[in-house]
Amino acid sequence: MHRRDFCLMAGSALAMLRSSHASWSAEPPMSVDSHAHSFLQTLPMVPHRRYTPDYDAGLPDYLAMLDRDGSTHGVLIQPSFLGFDNSYLLSALQKHPERLRGIAVLQPEVTRQALSGLAQKGIVGIRLNLIGEEDPDFSQSLWRTHLKDVAELGWQVEVQAEAGRLSKIIPAVLSAGATMVVDHFGRPDKQSGIDDPGFRYLLSTARTGKVYVKLSGPYRLGPDGRGYQIADQAAPLLLGAFGPEHLVWGSDWPHTEFEKTAPGPQQMRAELDKWVPDAAQRRQILGATPAQLFKFAKQTAKRRAL
Repeated sequence: MHRRDFCLMAGSALAMLRSSHASWSAEPPMSVDSHAHSFLQTLPMVPHRRYTPDYDAGLPDYLAMLDRDGSTHGVLIQPSFLGFDNSYLLSALQKHPERLRGIAVLQPEVTRQALSGLAQKGIVGIRLNLIGEEDPDFSQSLWRTHLKDVAELGWQVEVQAEAGRLSKIIPAVLSAGATMVVDHFGRPDKQSGIDDPGFRYLLSTARTGKVYVKLSGPYRLGPDGRGYQIADQAAPLLLGAFGPEHLVWGSDWPHTEFEKTAPGPQQMRAELDKWVPDAAQRRQILGATPAQLFKFAKQTAKRRAL
């Protein structure tokens, strides 16, 4: 063999080795499922709940779903039927502190010290699930103090409420200095859809730079395909107003109350491709935006060998 041929073969082998090493060590792109629930049917539940699950949505099942669908991180939301007992949520976060974050349901009486302790355990915000509930009286000093504490921790206030109620909720949260995250497209009215004045108000809050919206749960917006129609119409309006820097996506696993009719997480992820056709914008919505919002560290997981 000529020296020149030997050098060419050696260089090619070195390049292949480097390429192989890169495939083993390269970090997968961050992809965050920003809205899901995990629970066991044996957990104590609040007495006056709207819904009672008859199955387990355990942490191992959720993590397996993330792995199967290519999500590197997840955000678990305390379900309303568990009330203020966040113990199962906290146990999940402690088992996977780098991969998971949590949104808790808390009473406004909770102390600042207790909130700081929860922050150390992976909680990054509070949830107000107001479906079937009255609006909190944010004029009370108790609520003003609570929202101020939340804001000073850099937490978010996540709300699930009908769009028509947002004009009373969002200003109170923003005036306290907190970040607002609105669930499920803002839940516009199933009849009015994107013409719902509450949804139009939500679009106007984009200019504050403190409001985020979740592209999730279209089946919650209306029956018989109406919810998907509203989501398809709302998505470009939300994208145009908020940009990918203030939108996140969630699987809404395990689709509580809609288990029999909702498609699986893979189809929910496919819906995002339709709502946001541009790949660069989708990467922002799945990666950089939720990484900042939910306080995820830089991705450290290594790609598994094939």
